[in-house]
This record gives sequence, structure tokens and C-alpha cells, in this order.
Amino acid sequence: MLRNLQDTVKLHNGVQMPGFGLGVFKVEEGEELVQAVKSAIAFGYRSIDTAAIYGNEQGVGQAIREALEENNLRREELFVTSKVWNADQGYDSTLAAYETSLSKLGLDSLDLYLIHWPVEGKFKETWRALETLYKAGRVKAIGVSNFHVHHLEELLKDAEIKPMVNQVEFHPRLSQQALRDYTKAQGIQLEAWSPLMQGGLLDNETLVELAAKHGKSVTQIILRWDLQHGVVTIPKSTKAHRIAENASIYDFELSGEDMARIDALNEDRRVGPDPDNFDF
Repeated sequence: MLRNLQDTVKLHNGVQMPGFGLGVFKVEEGEELVQAVKSAIAFGYRSIDTAAIYGNEQGVGQAIREALEENNLRREELFVTSKVWNADQGYDSTLAAYETSLSKLGLDSLDLYLIHWPVEGKFKETWRALETLYKAGRVKAIGVSNFHVHHLEELLKDAEIKPMVNQVEFHPRLSQQALRDYTKAQGIQLEAWSPLMQGGLLDNETLVELAAKHGKSVTQIILRWDLQHGVVTIPKSTKAHRIAENASIYDFELSGEDMARIDALNEDRRVGPDPDNFDF
């Protein structure tokens, strides 16, 4: 069990990945973004998750450089993730997209590079490019995002290297039990995006009750649930007090009964697109 914000999970290739991080989806380039990333690192976050399509890799890179200096940290102490966008999928275009992301971030390498969505007819070639980058030592770990079990099965038919991570929509209304069972059996680490269902669970009665019981916020209850399920989580926030609050989940534990009550909220309900049916 992870006991503090710097604790890590061990990926199947031996790389240590922080169990908690900051996501920056829908945070535009600018001072708010830079300050959010810097606040998170100053508070103790060591994982920052961005993507080419977010259009904010430059600001994330600037924030990282400033935060390293201000907090007297080395680059190796941070875990930085980005993702190849759908329009860039394919072998050569993925290799080029990786260089573009590095250039915008101002980094020599990434800790984790993901295929953002399973684009039919392209994701295998894209994966081959990620394997090339990995084998060349250009990235510490490679993985996928938004892959269902059948996408993973299809990928594994030809893959030389098994994905280390699958980042998917995961929250109490979408608890992804079958996918969790499959990825666990395969040694693929599950990571949650939209862990708070974009604020859609804040007034849920069960969660409000559990929050009162533990003297915590609903947000903290949900993120603790992620943690106890062994799911890496990357909630987004731009406000320093929220960034601190989100990560203050290591001083209490949900009981088996608490966990079961939250598990029972599952409705297989998404707030994002279904990986079997997206048009971008």
C-alpha cells in the first residue's frame, strides 16, 4: 500500500512510477498552468501527466524547469508523461511526434509515453514506434490509454514489449472491473483519468456519508478508493489549495465495507468517449 505522495508502484519493467500525480487536461498555456505545476511539485507531487493534444507541453516544460531549480530537485526525481495524438499515429509520424513533444517540453526524454486512443488500423504501427523508442533508451516506459481488453489482446498478438500502463477513465460510476482483472493478470498498471468524474460525484449520498465518517472531502474519499484499488491516479486542478487537498489522502484508510459501498456505485457510466466509438 502506498503510504505517502512520493511512494511508487513498480512497473513490469522495473521502473518506479509515482502512485499519484497531477493531470493538466484542458489547462491552457499560460501563468495558471505554470503555477499549478509548480505548486504541485512544491507540495511533493513527482508525477506530471500531459499530452500533445492538450496544447500545453511548452508551459509544463517551463514549470518543470523552474520547479526543479526552486525546489533543488534533479530531473530524475520527476516522472513526466505525454501521449501521441491520433492524427500522428503510424510508425514514422509517431517517432516525429515524440521528438516534437520533447522539444516543446524542453526535455531529453520522457518517463512514460502513451498511445492516446486505439485508432483502428494504426495503433499497432504506433506501438512498434514506441517499442523502437523504448529499445533505444529514449523513454523509460511505454503504454496505452483508453484501451479496452480486446484492444490490448489485439496489440499483444504482435507486440514485442507488453504495455507497462493503461490509462483509462476510472471513477466510482465506471469501476472497470473486467479491465482491472485483465490488466492485473497481465502485469499492466492501470491509471485513472477523470477520477472525480469531472465533479459529477461531489453530492453523491454514499460518498458524502463516507466523507463525514472519515473527516475528509468527497474528493479525498474517491482518490483514496483509487489508491486502495492499486490504481495510479492523476486528478486535475489548477488551484494550490485543491492540489494540496487532493493529495492529503495518506492519513486514513477506507475499510473493506467502505470500499464495497463505493464499488456498488458502478453503473458503467462514462463522461468521456467510449474507446469503441470515437470519431477524432
